[in-house]
Amino acid sequence: MKPIKRILSRLVAISAAAFALAGCVGAGTGSVFSADTQAPLVAALDTAQAREHAQLVATFGGEYESLRLRRLLNGIVDDLVPATPEPDLRIQVTVLDSPAVNAFALPDGRLYVTRGLLALANDSAEIAAVMAHEIAHVTLRHASTRSELQMRSDLVARVVADVLRDQRAVENVRAASRVDIARFSREQEFEADAEGIATLARADYDPYGATRFLGSLERWEGLSRARTGSQMQQSAYDMFATHPATGQRIDAARVLARQLAERAGAGDARGRDVYLAAINGMTFGDGAADGLVRGGRHYAHGRLGIGFSAPEGFTLDNSSRAVLGSSADESRRILFDLVEAEPGQDLESVLASTWTDDLTAEDIRRLTVNGLETATARSRGQDWHFRIAALRHDGGIYRLIFAHRPQDGAADRLFEETLSSIRAMRARDIAAFQPPRIRIHRAGSRDDVASMARRMTGAGQSVSVFRVLNGLDANAAITPGQSYKIVVE
Repeated sequence: MKPIKRILSRLVAISAAAFALAGCVGAGTGSVFSADTQAPLVAALDTAQAREHAQLVATFGGEYESLRLRRLLNGIVDDLVPATPEPDLRIQVTVLDSPAVNAFALPDGRLYVTRGLLALANDSAEIAAVMAHEIAHVTLRHASTRSELQMRSDLVARVVADVLRDQRAVENVRAASRVDIARFSREQEFEADAEGIATLARADYDPYGATRFLGSLERWEGLSRARTGSQMQQSAYDMFATHPATGQRIDAARVLARQLAERAGAGDARGRDVYLAAINGMTFGDGAADGLVRGGRHYAHGRLGIGFSAPEGFTLDNSSRAVLGSSADESRRILFDLVEAEPGQDLESVLASTWTDDLTAEDIRRLTVNGLETATARSRGQDWHFRIAALRHDGGIYRLIFAHRPQDGAADRLFEETLSSIRAMRARDIAAFQPPRIRIHRAGSRDDVASMARRMTGAGQSVSVFRVLNGLDANAAITPGQSYKIVVE
């Protein structure tokens, strides 16, 4: 179980945050599959590669199945690879079911793109720029500089095996290390950008596709930081943490694209409508299996079969470790997580393990909440008071922590309201709790950014999100008759 000081520090130091995992690397003649095949990637891999592929895919939430996307991406690969310095390369593309904004490839030719990244692109030239960048890492032999990192990751895996004797942990370390090894130096990233843009131009794609996508990436980064605050922690897989500053990449990409366009023409933008049609209906944000927040304050986890609702005025965000929430003025905070309890551990001992020397338990009591065995307690610190509950469900123990200011007269009522909403979810409840999806909507003659954003029901800060998703800067207007992405529940 996580130390309480770390949990409470995170709970009271930052507002609710949604963290996206991410990483980057590169690796085609053309794609392994024809445009019409639905055969899984593992069919083309040997046993060891298939096992590693499965571990990597699991690390990023599984594979996102979409025949339209597979056809589109394989078609782009078939265009790009002949334009690279190594036209006999073979590429195998997998779309990862992750909200992370990332793409990476392995030296053996496996290229991975997250649906989170696909959601940011607005035409085939933009996504081609991303894929060309990853392929460039391979053609430029950047992976050859990583042998020392590979040896280190193997050593870490052996230590985990010796100390923990946990094969699952070993597999997780190896899968994660493959992504971590995918990180390149600043110089290599700029070099891959340059080679990727040159490949775009040779393949007759618009070389400015890279600049447009990097602009959207920069705006998405700014939006993410605004939501999570300046104290946002960067994941080891986070594209923003593992790449040079996006603004610098945009400046360099624009200069190169201008030179290439002057020499060879502007290139072909390659199908905005075709690209948008391919991502129409794609899941946006968290997937149902890993927990969803709907309407800002209602949470459900399909795989674990549990859910709850925060009080009116609260906003919840689902991170990889816990569900975090806060009131609008941030004077009240919520944390809901699954406790790593010992087998047979009782709820009182779970509560007791939450306290530190400067936090003592008061008013510990037993009760039943919606059929779930429950224990609650309270604790008083100098600046914050806490109401805490531990609940047993389906063999696991869940914890709710409600933090509030000492003079908050409504805190007890709001805690009880939140606690009473925790419930085991039935299959039909889970089936009805579906994730937001991207839908393509054609702008009418009277539409503007505000009216289009009002159609969004599945994303917070809808005007800002609408602009970023559609590659629009702060001053850009929409074009009547053109298609745009909106997010709906």
